[in-house]
Amino acid sequence: MTANIPETALQLRSLVTAAGELQLSLASVPVQAPGENEVLVRIEASPINPSDLGLLFGGADMATAVAGGTRELPEITAKIPAAMLSAMTARMGESLPVGNEGGGVVVQAGSSAAAQALLGKTIGALGGAMYSQYRTLNVNQCLALPDGTTPAEGASCFVNPLTALGMVETMRMEGHTALVHTAAASNLGQMLQKICLNEGVKLVNIVRSQAQVDILKAIGAEHVCNSSLPTFMDDLTDALVATGATIGFDATGGGTLAGQILSCMEVAANRTAKEYSRYGSTVFKQVYIYGGLERSATTLTRNFGMSWALGGWLLPPFLEKIGTAAADKLRQKVAAEIKTTFASTYTQEVSLAEALSLDAIKVYGLQATGEKYLINPNK
Repeated sequence: MTANIPETALQLRSLVTAAGELQLSLASVPVQAPGENEVLVRIEASPINPSDLGLLFGGADMATAVAGGTRELPEITAKIPAAMLSAMTARMGESLPVGNEGGGVVVQAGSSAAAQALLGKTIGALGGAMYSQYRTLNVNQCLALPDGTTPAEGASCFVNPLTALGMVETMRMEGHTALVHTAAASNLGQMLQKICLNEGVKLVNIVRSQAQVDILKAIGAEHVCNSSLPTFMDDLTDALVATGATIGFDATGGGTLAGQILSCMEVAANRTAKEYSRYGSTVFKQVYIYGGLERSATTLTRNFGMSWALGGWLLPPFLEKIGTAAADKLRQKVAAEIKTTFASTYTQEVSLAEALSLDAIKVYGLQATGEKYLINPNK
């Protein structure tokens, strides 16, 4: 390693033990020199996304979390409920790095032209283990950002932007013309609303508070339904009639919301039906679950006919389905609009050690809208 790059660096790790305990800690790991088509990135920003928390917390009840270790090398332990432990069998005893994406500066590059082109550049990266001070990555895992972009601005350039773009593309590929999105005031939800406004796509947003309604209205949203209101089902049905939305993306996963969307889609379809069918509307209705903000069982009340589907949606299979060329086109769109359509906001920037404080965990562990944390491993 050169004089400015250490031989080892800190990395946040998550361990599930056979005794049913979660252990979070900071480990010193070797900094790997890049190969021919690789770069070494000094990570300066990595978001805590909902998709990161499953690996980070390992099904543990974080209300039982206890702090230990030292100020520089803190440790967190928490109990994993027996009902969750069986799902953790595959990772028991294995200390896992955490963090799906991040932003940083390329400080070393391999000999290939593609790697050398990134030397000194600020990039966004997707590749796991991003809660690390340094990360060696293949050039294909990196997205060069426009000059003047900071690592923090580029930290969330993969998961949320590509998911939002993927929703719109999935809608089109499957023959729908408008869509529904839940937990819609999130960073991802705001990106999706901006995409839909830019591209003339009708969008029905579902949120759970008036404050979240106001957030979306402020950026131009037309259809925002507050699930906490007694009129929610009527409001949602009216929005579905107005937009013709027949595909939805649900971030909550559990509870009744996915079923409620299907029910309201059925009512909306029947309002304009030309004839009665005892099997329900012939309009096909699709809801995809892409998150797990609600951990309870998914409950469906079968009152939406027989022309419907409920499934799962994940970004990696979608990108694989559309192919490298189409995926790269979406990535370049994100890079070009990283400060506008795909801008992310954070309420707190923390170091690796600060991320393992009970106070911080209590906030970012709630996955609440408007409480997004950013880890700067080199802070």
